[in-house]
Formats: sequence, structure tokens, C-alpha cells
Amino acid sequence: MTTSHKNKLMEDLQLVIEDAEELLRMTAKEAGDSAADVRKRVQARMEQAKVDLLHLQDAAVAQAKAAGQAADAFVHENPWKSVGVAAGLGLVLGLLLGRR
Repeated sequence: MTTSHKNKLMEDLQLVIEDAEELLRMTAKEAGDSAADVRKRVQARMEQAKVDLLHLQDAAVAQAKAAGQAADAFVHENPWKSVGVAAGLGLVLGLLLGRR
């Protein structure tokens, strides 16, 4: 899963949480023990979803930082290989774009 897909998933989950919280506020005046029990269960699950979302965001940030640090270390350890790879990629992209 790419970073953009993870970001989209986190944004969508945040919207679902916000909508469910709004629904809970709107139904807070509903009477009955079963309605109160359902609201309590949903609130507990919403809180857990928020915690899980924060953990997912933290993991995504840590993974992105680790990938950046690994790339930086590789470039510093192998500067000429990095230049060669960049030049090769530039050549391939130039050839592909030149065909259009």
C-alpha cells in the first residue's frame, strides 16, 4: 500500500469517526436502556478507532522517515552509484517521453 493510499485511508477513517460522533450527539436524547447501551458501545469503539488511527499515522510517519534515512545513507555511502542510477533513470524517462 502506498503512502497516498494510507493517507486516504486515514482521512476516510477520520471522516467516519466524525460522522459517527455526530450521530451519537444527535441521538443522545433518545430514551431507553438499549439505546443507551448501544451508544456506550459505539462510543467505546470510536475511542478505540481514534487510538488505532493515531497508531497508524505514527507507523506511517516512522516508515517514511526510515525509508528516507535509508535512501540518504545509501547516497552518502555510494555517491557514484547514485549518480549512475539517477542518470540511467533520466535517460530512460527521456527516451520514453521523447517517443510521445
